Amino acid sequence: MLCIIPDVLDWSTLKQIRGVADEAEFRDGRLTAGYRAKRVKNNAQMRKSSQKEKTLDKVLIDALNANKTFRRRALPKRIMAPMISRYEVGMNYGPHVDDALMNRPNTVRTDLATTIFISDPNEYEGGELVIDSPFGEQQVKLPAGAAVLYSATTLHYVAPVSEGVRIAAVTWIQSHVRDSGEREILADLDEICATLAKIAPERRETDLAFKTYANLTRRWAEV
Repeated sequence: MLCIIPDVLDWSTLKQIRGVADEAEFRDGRLTAGYRAKRVKNNAQMRKSSQKEKTLDKVLIDALNANKTFRRRALPKRIMAPMISRYEVGMNYGPHVDDALMNRPNTVRTDLATTIFISDPNEYEGGELVIDSPFGEQQVKLPAGAAVLYSATTLHYVAPVSEGVRIAAVTWIQSHVRDSGEREILADLDEICATLAKIAPERRETDLAFKTYANLTRRWAEV
């Protein structure tokens, strides 16, 4: 599952994040990598040493939670504090899979990952997020403020930056629904319900669609 979500961040929020990033201290990204990922991680991550930097966690999480497509596709139960990464010329993050459990002792099972692009594509060369899939490698490089939601179970990497600076925020989500196939069914059904509510609000079939969505959620959700 790969879902592109445009306009997660508006321009004023992007400006706020970029302003903080310009002044923040960044440190070796390997400090937060799993033991195998350390081999291939070559980036820098924002050190959240001030309240201004810590405030960005809430800003980013609130923006995700406010987005209907994100809520529909992720069914988020828990969202980790985002990491803001910086890639300068020559930096990259080689092929890796995200740790299944993060943030111990307040453990989060990483069902999904999200990258929110802070830099615009015209500000850097290279730096594509490349996600392995049954259809081959999927390259993702989005406008500033857009996000991609994808399964944390995949092998993926960030291609080397050859010019400019790439800044992005990355976070992980534990979904209320663990199984990706069940999440997809619910997302599609939720979209159907929303359409039926507009075009046929009085029809019994609309009530049945909402009933089916509610009962499948009740069956599959972990709370």
